[in-house]
Amino acid sequence: MLTPELLCRLRFTLRDLPRLRIEVESCAAWAGLCEPRRGEFVVAADAVATNAIEHAGGGGRLLLRHIGNELECQVADSGPGFSEDVIPELLPGLDGAPTGRGLWLAKLVTDRLTVDDTGGQGSVVTFAVRLPRG
Repeated sequence: MLTPELLCRLRFTLRDLPRLRIEVESCAAWAGLCEPRRGEFVVAADAVATNAIEHAGGGGRLLLRHIGNELECQVADSGPGFSEDVIPELLPGLDGAPTGRGLWLAKLVTDRLTVDDTGGQGSVVTFAVRLPRG
């Protein structure tokens, strides 16, 4: 079994989003994730964190780990919970709605995305990208 290497752990609210993006970008670079994938990973982290802020209690916890050949990010919140089936298959918002694209975008730009509902005590969104061999 692979031992995860903890790269970043932080609690966040809306005012912490700029720092969250900087931390995720810095850790992703350190782990060897190159552009444009690094930028996409930061966009995914921002989208999932923003979703937690807007829909699940105003904040959350981010955990970033290097596991084997993947860079994995977990965002946990304390909202009402949801499941992965709320993420649409097609681009949301084509009807003119200005929101609803964050989780869809995160799923699109990562190699793996799962949602765990913690039974009404929040959700944990986990996403990962494969790191280049090197």
